[in-house]
Amino acid sequence: MDVGSVEYVVIAFPGNRFSGEIMPELRKLVADGIVRVIDLSFIKKDSDGAVQYLELSALEPDEASIFDDLEGEIDGLLSQEDLAIIADALEPDCSAALLVWENTWAAGITSAIRRAGGQLVARERVPAPIVAEVLNAAA
Repeated sequence: MDVGSVEYVVIAFPGNRFSGEIMPELRKLVADGIVRVIDLSFIKKDSDGAVQYLELSALEPDEASIFDDLEGEIDGLLSQEDLAIIADALEPDCSAALLVWENTWAAGITSAIRRAGGQLVARERVPAPIVAEVLNAAA
């Protein structure tokens, strides 16, 4: 099975305010075959610093409803230790969504590199603000 690169993102929501506004874009990425959701977990830290870890299935129905039509395999790839490390970094009265996805768009090129005897030796992401700054300067 060809698999694209897998990455994770941590999205913090100060004030524990998650509106679900990112969901239409995430659904579009999944529907267009660009990414495949592998895991999704949530952390809530209250104003006293008490932490609650939630899988999608543990959310309140009104909170979980925005994920109803999100296709993907949500199967516990993140460990409790992973969640604890991220929770430690959160400010009080903040929540975070942890999303693991496969870049399905990369599966073909990954397979081609392997068939050609190549090895990926480095891969980095250039932060969007840096790219925007360079593009703005060039314009």
